[in-house]
Amino acid sequence: MSVGVLDVGCFSAHLVVVERDLMRPLMSHKVRLRLDRALDAEGAISKDGIESLCAAVLAARKKAGDVPFLPFATSSVRDSLNVDEVMRKVHRRTGVELKVLSGKEEARLSYTAARHWFGWSAGPMVVLDVGGGTVELALGSGSDPELAISLPLGARTLTRAGLTVQDMRAEVLDQITEAFPAKYRDSDESARAVGCSKVFEQLARLAGARTGPYAARQLRLKDLEKWIPRLAKLSVRERAALPGISRHRARQSLAGAVVAEALMRVAGHDVVDISPWSTKEGLLLDLVERSRLRRDSAA
Repeated sequence: MSVGVLDVGCFSAHLVVVERDLMRPLMSHKVRLRLDRALDAEGAISKDGIESLCAAVLAARKKAGDVPFLPFATSSVRDSLNVDEVMRKVHRRTGVELKVLSGKEEARLSYTAARHWFGWSAGPMVVLDVGGGTVELALGSGSDPELAISLPLGARTLTRAGLTVQDMRAEVLDQITEAFPAKYRDSDESARAVGCSKVFEQLARLAGARTGPYAARQLRLKDLEKWIPRLAKLSVRERAALPGISRHRARQSLAGAVVAEALMRVAGHDVVDISPWSTKEGLLLDLVERSRLRRDSAA
């Protein structure tokens, strides 16, 4: 049986349908969104933003046809001031009822995705995920994380705060340190540190990592320390011309680097391995497993 998800984020609505193998999706359809431009000063999504969101969801529904999918919205919708209004209008206009995942659930799903990507032989893991609205951290050695936390320190959130680089670095480091229980800090230096999300992927590419889903990629703390002051001196247009930095993420690339640096420092890891799988893939893996259990019980 095929399963699907519609991942509604800040920059796109991405429909993915798989059967068993996530590396070979039966369908992958992406509609571009720019919800970052649709947020007003209070954090509400504008009327035009809701319209574009409805159009993207409707396009994904038509593309899916009869294939069932689970639609979920990330922090760009979940944390908006008018989230209830947005959800009602999307449902009324498209017939699709968006779900929202808590930050803690996103952390768990990122951990699940990274665990499957690197395999069970990878041992203990510390999984770091930098999104637009929030950041997630999860760690453990089994199928489920022992710790999963989420903080409103995403790249878009920090960019909108308008802090200086110095103040941003200090503020982010303090907040993550305070939220990360002391007993877990440096508890297992042998654990594999994993960076999920587009932010980690693009920062690794900026630092010289190879491209491609099968390429083994890493991001080193010493490279982040060099690039943060460089990014701070560049305009948004100049950042967009750098390797790995996409045009629509260029404005928040500095904040993304700052929070990635803080996560690595607090977790006690100078190197993170990059996982191309994150929340969306973790949810797909959950759905595939549920489908398998239903099939086995029916047999």
